[in-house]
Amino acid sequence: MTTVEAHAKLTVHLHMTGLRGDGYHLIDAEMVSLDLCDRLTFSEGEGMEVTGPEAEGVPAGPGNLVARALALAGRTSHVRLDKRIPHGGGLGGGSSDAAAALRWAGALDPLRAAQIGADVPFCLLGGRARVTGVGEVLEPLSYVERQYTLLVPPFGVNTMAVYRAYDELEADGRARRNENNHLEAAALVVEPRLAEWRARLRAWTGAEPVLAGSGATWFVEGAHEAPPSEELGVARWFVTRTTRPLG
Repeated sequence: MTTVEAHAKLTVHLHMTGLRGDGYHLIDAEMVSLDLCDRLTFSEGEGMEVTGPEAEGVPAGPGNLVARALALAGRTSHVRLDKRIPHGGGLGGGSSDAAAALRWAGALDPLRAAQIGADVPFCLLGGRARVTGVGEVLEPLSYVERQYTLLVPPFGVNTMAVYRAYDELEADGRARRNENNHLEAAALVVEPRLAEWRARLRAWTGAEPVLAGSGATWFVEGAHEAPPSEELGVARWFVTRTTRPLG
């Protein structure tokens, strides 16, 4: 029996740089790993069970990226997934879980990892990196200890819909590029409720929030005290710290 941690991924900066010939979007991003993490326990057998405070809505069957990672690596195992990274918040939980399975299996090729998902190569490396291409080109950067406060609204945002909205805004000349995240305007088109939660986080912290990837998580740098539970409601609040590369 072996337990492997799967750290959340935070996209600190995200610039869209074009389209690859096959239609995939090219990016130039800075990503960091956080101490917020899932834990995967591998043991003899097959199948998966999902537990933990963020287990709701996470598939335990073939649709889970862990199953795809094990299939790619040619390995089988029973997996108990202790889910603590919010599902659908743009924090790379599924990708990090897949990367943890690949590390357990000894399958460390980032190009193969990219077959599972664009964020999996970074999650395989961890730490801090410049990420280009469609996510498969990694340039490790020196570790910088930082804290971030995350606000995860009580809904997710469809990533594919955000990319479609981004393409439409670009085609119509209506794109308003936030310097930290080029997808932010498109995400707000797809899910207007994001604006309310950005305003709340700004009011609670006095800092300007940045959207994590395609959403729905907003973040600010530094450690901030959570608002009263009656104001936060069913949203989730995390104070996190960056972690060093995995290995």
